[in-house]
Amino acid sequence: MKQLFDDVSFKCSKLVTKNYSTSFSLAVYMLSPIIRDAIYSIYGFVRFADEIVDSFHGFDKEELINDFEKEYYKSYNSGISLNPILNSFQHTVKKYNITDDLIQSFLKSMKLDLVKSDYNNKAEYDEYIYGSADVVGLMCLKVFVAGKDHKYEQLKDEAMRLGSAFQKVNFLRDLKDDNLVLNRNYFPGVDLNSFDENAKKMIIKEIQEDFNVAYQGILKLPIEAKFGVYTAFVYYKKLLKKLENTPCHEIGNARIRVSNYTKAGLLAQSFVTYKLKLV
Repeated sequence: MKQLFDDVSFKCSKLVTKNYSTSFSLAVYMLSPIIRDAIYSIYGFVRFADEIVDSFHGFDKEELINDFEKEYYKSYNSGISLNPILNSFQHTVKKYNITDDLIQSFLKSMKLDLVKSDYNNKAEYDEYIYGSADVVGLMCLKVFVAGKDHKYEQLKDEAMRLGSAFQKVNFLRDLKDDNLVLNRNYFPGVDLNSFDENAKKMIIKEIQEDFNVAYQGILKLPIEAKFGVYTAFVYYKKLLKKLENTPCHEIGNARIRVSNYTKAGLLAQSFVTYKLKLV
């Protein structure tokens, strides 16, 4: 019956993914069925940690994130957790040889959100992005390459750049909430109270450079992962283009989105490109 509980745990991670991110859920669905559950479990873990520091206002966030970390290690050591998100994640960690340094770097960045509101230089900015995004890409890469170290090392740099690109797009998209609700500014040297087109162009140029490097890695991914990752890549490129075409004052006052209709069109476009072996 333990297998039934594990199956339910992975289904819970899938439910978390579908409810928190329709875009990511769609991209995961484009992956091979043999690796979907593992990616759902990674998303569930990082999403819950992120929700603790971003959304659970009125609760002791520090206590919650510390308890979450302790419960993860307890589940890893015992092989089970009654928290289905942690139960499914610890299975994935073990199956695909996800190293603890990645998990620790991620949790460190999450904890920084509790105490740090401004990133004043590139070193701080890069460290935060590595922990909050790059390592998530690396966890997923471990799954994509079935835990094979040599393939992982070949694609590691590109996977990190893709994680960076996704996170920076999120920062730009969420400028209003980060600034006004959470009182955070991730972009060093940028005054969000006087955010202008020059600052926006500088950020977009940096993201485009990340995407250019990341694309080369997508071309080398195993077939089980390529279409799903490419789908996410195309969606985020579209979102970046929309942000580029949106006046800077609107980005600071509203959350820019890609419509479901446009997402469907992007999926169709990605499928044709993939089937024609253009990626």
